[in-house]
Amino acid sequence: MEITLRSLWTMIHGMGFGALYLLASSGALVELWRLTTPSPASGSTPGQERFLKIYLISMAVLAWAAVLTGAYVIYPWYRAAPPPGTVDLSLFPQRLLLSSPATAGWHSLGMEWKEHVAWFAPISITMVAFVFIRYGRDLVNHKQLRAAVLGFAAASFIAAGVAGFFGAMLNKNAPVQGGPVIQLSRGGEK
Repeated sequence: MEITLRSLWTMIHGMGFGALYLLASSGALVELWRLTTPSPASGSTPGQERFLKIYLISMAVLAWAAVLTGAYVIYPWYRAAPPPGTVDLSLFPQRLLLSSPATAGWHSLGMEWKEHVAWFAPISITMVAFVFIRYGRDLVNHKQLRAAVLGFAAASFIAAGVAGFFGAMLNKNAPVQGGPVIQLSRGGEK
């Protein structure tokens, strides 16, 4: 069993940072709602508030890790231009997608959307973390700010979901490959 270095980085970017961020987003939305809703049942302890602050900071780190590895590690491999006369485009994902009308849309719509909408996730969750750290449970008393925090947390989740969907579909149709081969295990030979 083996994997290329570029495939490993793509997996770390999408299934590591990206998927973990998406999973964490649902928990953050529920906790933000619970801790900032003006109801007697939604009381929180200082420990719960501290935990959510750390949780939101961790989410911001995950979101930035996903976007930065995508933009500065994966994306240059995706956009690599093949040498003149190259027939096998499997190591050049963008060119592979554009070489067929059936897959060109995955680049022109999918990648163009992915490379722009993905940046919204870390920017908005960083704002959410900052505002929650600043106001904490007191967001209950700031109705508009509370609505903005919950809205940006949801928008961050949606942006990450859209970017993740397009990333998975792009990788399915034109995976980023190449680089040194990493031997994960040796299969039994018969």
